[in-house]
Amino acid sequence: MYCIETQNLSYRFSQEQQVLNKVNLQVPNGSIYGFLGPNGAGKTTTLRLILGLLRKQAGTISIFGKPFFENRISILQNIGSLIESPSLYGHLTAVENLRIQQVLYQCPKSRILDVLNTVGLSNTGKKKAGQFSLGMKQRLSIAVALLHNPSLLILDEPTNGLDPNGIIEIRDLIKKINRELNITILISSHLLSEIEKIVTHVGVINKGNILFQGKLSELQTKQNLGASIQIKTNNNIAAVNMLEAAGFPAVLDHEKIILPKIQEAQIAALNIQMVQQNIEVYQISHHQNDLESIFIDLINL
Repeated sequence: MYCIETQNLSYRFSQEQQVLNKVNLQVPNGSIYGFLGPNGAGKTTTLRLILGLLRKQAGTISIFGKPFFENRISILQNIGSLIESPSLYGHLTAVENLRIQQVLYQCPKSRILDVLNTVGLSNTGKKKAGQFSLGMKQRLSIAVALLHNPSLLILDEPTNGLDPNGIIEIRDLIKKINRELNITILISSHLLSEIEKIVTHVGVINKGNILFQGKLSELQTKQNLGASIQIKTNNNIAAVNMLEAAGFPAVLDHEKIILPKIQEAQIAALNIQMVQQNIEVYQISHHQNDLESIFIDLINL
């Protein structure tokens, strides 16, 4: 079952500006789903439609297996979200900010300490939110989103503008929330190197169209995108000539030879052949490009 499922979701800001084109999003229960795309690809518009912040124009949205617009209130009561920048009262402490939200959500007061412990802000005392670092503000905003104990958390660019330490803190927090609280997380981002470290599933969108959707491992192996064999020898030029003569498209890249992904038996045979031709083989390794490289390849197809 999917936590979120859209069918043919389309949206226009004007007759000339098609933002989403029949988007079929499928977010599995219990996953950390990375929604990836360049600026203007349609990520935030999709999230706003899912949360009812924009009026749907075409297509359907189902959340928790129920049609969204027929069950809007009950569904939203079970979703936490952070869209764009944190919305906090700067003159109030972390506890005071959460106290206001606790009254609105009508949840137990004990949830305040629970979520502060979860996000690592239980010791901020009387410090005002306006004095928090951006990373602390992001964590407090996530605490607000968790206050009513939702089953789904939607985060739009949660690490945007953070320093490296802040990015690591948010990354670890997202994994902790998913693992310990069993919350499905939909996270949009353009920081692909960070997304790669936390997601289980990905959806790639560009110009309003879904280009890929599935497990991260499936994207990494799809059509061998980014997969290659790298070889280092004492005579790379001779090795490239030998490989090409054997029918393998080899490319010399600085001090290494790059081959498309081939079978292990073929690798062993090539190794024997190079040694027989007095080419000393220093290294043969399988290389998988990072998500950023695969993403660039995918949107340029």
